[in-house]
Amino acid sequence: MSALRIIIVDDHPLFCGALSQALGAILNHAEIVETSSLDELNEQLSGTADTDLILLDLTMPGVQGLSGLLYLRAQHPEIPVIIVSANENATIIRRCIEFGASGFVPKSKPAELIREAVQHVLDGNIWTPPDLDLAGADDDEMSDLVARLSTLTPQQVRVLMMLGKGLLNKQIAFELNVSEATIKAHVSAILQKLGVDSRTQAVIAVNKMDGGGNWQNLAG
Repeated sequence: MSALRIIIVDDHPLFCGALSQALGAILNHAEIVETSSLDELNEQLSGTADTDLILLDLTMPGVQGLSGLLYLRAQHPEIPVIIVSANENATIIRRCIEFGASGFVPKSKPAELIREAVQHVLDGNIWTPPDLDLAGADDDEMSDLVARLSTLTPQQVRVLMMLGKGLLNKQIAFELNVSEATIKAHVSAILQKLGVDSRTQAVIAVNKMDGGGNWQNLAG
């Protein structure tokens, strides 16, 4: 059996290093890769080596709230993702699981609990903090939004993330190295899938998903 390959995505070097050490202590011969942005993660995932697990922070360069998770689940549905975040809001944790995360570990938890969560997910299970009450259901409107967002393609998620930053079509086209016409087509498809009439309404809908605040302000 080949060695495990785990990628940590976090732009705090000290935490990233500590997490890597904690996992290395229990996962013999595992390859643990540290990255600090979504772009670096994409570079790692485009290689030939298979990845067994991703540990993702919610807030860092290229990742805005739940959009980073949404992008990963669309792009690589076969790789389990654990969110490791400073945010301990039960609604956000529940939404992460709804969007396909295999686990959620608050950064405040001790290393032993993080190791427990990782092993639990590697065994094919879902892990959430046992001391947090995740009971409660979203209203029908929110459940519908979650379902609609899950239909977006990876590229559409990237475009939606950039709309959230306030970028124009030509700026998004430059960033993604495609034509402006392609971006216009993506925006039209996004609006149709989300059931909204404008770019502004699309951004408002996603901000609502993240708890009503701007993605950039989501503590992660």
